[in-house]
Amino acid sequence: MIEIVEADLASAEHAEALVRLLNEYALDPMGRGSELSGYVKENLAKELHRRDSARVILAYVDGTPAGLMVCLEGFSTFACKPLLNIHDVAVTKKHRGKGLAKLMLARAEAIARELDCCKMTLEVLEGNRTAQAVYKSLGFAGYELDPKTGKAMFWQKLL
Repeated sequence: MIEIVEADLASAEHAEALVRLLNEYALDPMGRGSELSGYVKENLAKELHRRDSARVILAYVDGTPAGLMVCLEGFSTFACKPLLNIHDVAVTKKHRGKGLAKLMLARAEAIARELDCCKMTLEVLEGNRTAQAVYKSLGFAGYELDPKTGKAMFWQKLL
């Protein structure tokens, strides 16, 4: 049986599932290929729980945590409305191919509609063709205002 829930990070069960699933994702090459730090493992659930803008979605298969999605509310100045950024999407290797990502994205979309968001956003690695196929099947696409100016790029500066 598959169950999709919005996590209550005050719950030890949900907090532990978050950290375990995110750590498994971090170990995967599509994550970053290395384990989460002790600091992250110890503090992630507490830090997300205290942020009203954070939503965590968990997928369970037969009562076992099998998928994770972390969403963060942002704001579109051009639309003057909130947006929902899908920050992390992870499904355990054992449970891939069961449609869990699509079910979690459907829950995220329901949350975005409840918040009256103008759009949902996410980042995906160029080499993650499987995730791209899922996102495209649900209506996600690259972002560009005008082909002359090109597609949006995701950049970072580590601090």
